[in-house]
Amino acid sequence: MMTRLWGLRWWMMGLLMVGSIVNYLTRATLAVAAPTLLTDLAISEQQYSWVLSAFQIAIMLQPICGYVMDTIGLKMGFAIFAIAWSFISMTHGLAANWQTLFGLRALLGFAEGSANPAGMKATSEWFPAAERGLAGGFFNMGASLGSMLAAPLVAWAILTHSWQFAFVLTGVIGLVWAGLWLTFYNSPAKHRALSARERDYILSGQETHLAGTGRPSFRTVLRQRNFWGIAIPRFLADPTWGTLTFWLPLYLTTVRGFDLKQIAMFAWLPFLAADLGCMFGGTISITLQKYAGIGLINARRWAFTVGATMMLGVAFVGLVDNPYVAVGLLSLAGFAHQTLSVTVITMASDLFKRNEVATVAGMAGTCGNAGVLIFSLAMGALVTRVGYTPFFVGLAALDVLGAVILWTVVREQRPEPVSAVA
Repeated sequence: MMTRLWGLRWWMMGLLMVGSIVNYLTRATLAVAAPTLLTDLAISEQQYSWVLSAFQIAIMLQPICGYVMDTIGLKMGFAIFAIAWSFISMTHGLAANWQTLFGLRALLGFAEGSANPAGMKATSEWFPAAERGLAGGFFNMGASLGSMLAAPLVAWAILTHSWQFAFVLTGVIGLVWAGLWLTFYNSPAKHRALSARERDYILSGQETHLAGTGRPSFRTVLRQRNFWGIAIPRFLADPTWGTLTFWLPLYLTTVRGFDLKQIAMFAWLPFLAADLGCMFGGTISITLQKYAGIGLINARRWAFTVGATMMLGVAFVGLVDNPYVAVGLLSLAGFAHQTLSVTVITMASDLFKRNEVATVAGMAGTCGNAGVLIFSLAMGALVTRVGYTPFFVGLAALDVLGAVILWTVVREQRPEPVSAVA
């Protein structure tokens, strides 16, 4: 008989967080390798933006990933996507021009679009409502940690071998994690190491009106205002993460004069700050509920608003002369963005039925990545003419607008009275 583990839900979320680390490490490999790779393959900044757009277009198909995991189960569904993105990453080492990279990034984007829906589905299944914000923050730390690890790891791989080796290395790491996932993960209903006490604790803290069975419906989700209430803020806020993930090393090289060693030393700092922001956003929600008597949805909205307010400092990145102050403000961007991002992402599990969560998270993620796509294409077309400063100002303004929409569009769903059900 399998030994019962104390706090098994946090062990499962830890396994998912490691998967998120690998996911973002793999997708960030190109950004760190970009200064070397673009020179080696004679790729221009505009062509680079086209390559990035392939990833963003394909990752907008993540509702398909969510639907697959809602239908065949999280364990097998996420494993399939993880194995796929690992092999695709390794294939990047064979690219000889921007057209090949374009195709590979598209394939990678589709496979890696599974991460957020997987995290939100696991959060809705494994955690009571009061803990979902913190659990979501813990999971989203993986995005920051993966991007943070990419700078020193990829730089080391390039300095000691080649940029091709960097892609192979991150792909192999992905395959190792997929093996761990298949070995140790299972749903609460099937996991033999879950104690009866913890199972009762999880179920007693989940909203009964969000229970659901059967296949989710895209049409039903699209007709709900709460979907647009979280999807539009994702569209407005996610360009910050896209800028940090895909453009930061290039910005530090071309504008601030950093070499590859300096990128390895400093490019990970915004993602370290983002890790702290993940936990800060969840902590704000819990604190407001516990000590201020604020409801779950309003607590989430206040956490998003705090993050959006801090984002105002990012408008000054391009205006400061000292490159290290600029890195500090970019670190503020990472902290502020993850404070608000983890909040709005978690709301998929607060507002929708559990059999819809992965699909909803995927659809909202599509909107978020559409924002990244448009913003990245604009940067590729205009950055050589107008510089980066207008884009940093735009990031701050977009998050404030996202907070306004979150407050005005989302409506908290409450369970029906017992008499009405009867």
